[in-house]
Amino acid sequence: MFTILDRYILRAIFGSVALVMGVLLTLGALFIFLSQQDDIGVGSYTNADALWFVLLNLPQKAWEFLPIGGLIGALTGLGLLARGSELTVMRAAGLSVWRIAGAALVAGLVLAIAGAAIGGTVAPPLAQMAKQQKAFGKFSNVSFVGGGGAWVRDGDLIVNVEQQTSDNEFGGMVVYRVMPDQSLASVGRASSARANSTGAWVLNGFNESRFEGDAVSARRSSTTMLDSRIDPEFLGLAVSDPSQLDTAALYRLIRHLDSNGLDNREPVFAFWSRVARTFAVVFGVLLAVPFVFGSLRAAGSGARTMVGLLLGIAFFTLQSALENGALVFDVNPVLLAWVPAASMGVLTAVLISRVR
Repeated sequence: MFTILDRYILRAIFGSVALVMGVLLTLGALFIFLSQQDDIGVGSYTNADALWFVLLNLPQKAWEFLPIGGLIGALTGLGLLARGSELTVMRAAGLSVWRIAGAALVAGLVLAIAGAAIGGTVAPPLAQMAKQQKAFGKFSNVSFVGGGGAWVRDGDLIVNVEQQTSDNEFGGMVVYRVMPDQSLASVGRASSARANSTGAWVLNGFNESRFEGDAVSARRSSTTMLDSRIDPEFLGLAVSDPSQLDTAALYRLIRHLDSNGLDNREPVFAFWSRVARTFAVVFGVLLAVPFVFGSLRAAGSGARTMVGLLLGIAFFTLQSALENGALVFDVNPVLLAWVPAASMGVLTAVLISRVR
């Protein structure tokens, strides 16, 4: 059962976290909007479209910022109580450090549940919608089909792209060439396609069938070039980025890859990274407890914010490094996903146990 003191601590933490998250999201929205300036004016993409793009991406940013927002907010909220000697009075009244940490744990769990709901269900489809609407604004003749790829027309070419393996490379591409009378001139399929620095596409393992009157001729080539204005930016929308799938869809994708004996490291890492990030929110809030009883007890809000920022930057740097290397290193993706959150959890437990 919650006591008056527990509720007092919870209000202090939630109030500060809300304030910090408001600041972080405002800065995040500003940076996203500034990043769109080069695209404004391309096609029918306007300032209003850029603002809508920002709004659709805010839930994803809230999910990404929540661990550091929880840490800084808890440092600020508990720090104000410590600076006013309120935590000292609580301890003198018989409230142990672990009891105060328990109240912080409840706050962290509430934030983690809210974050999981946003990051696992709301944010991914909205972020995907933002990318699609941006592509529709910038490019013409593009349509999307659920799970089957993107169909794009460029002059006499109609291209269907398949699985994306990197920013400029795709696991397969089907190329249809049509005549001025809209009759089919040829159809070819490449096992992989890559956009080079000049904008041309390098098609590997290309097999093509040409229709000439009543005859059909076949051509095979290990590598061929395709000159096209098609941009890989929106072709990539054909393939769902694991980080932009909701949790249920991500789990279904993993099971599908498992059942077909396909490489599932990237979606497995994305799934467990999302789970680990949820726990990181809890650890971030708890990590504030030993600091407010230690060297930051009488420090100002600026010093506490700086400590929170440094810890948050360290967490995100490690997370980003592991995300970029998840498919490079031959390491269990579940282990890689848990390294940042587990490190924060161990650090939190050690520091709280050393508080006197």
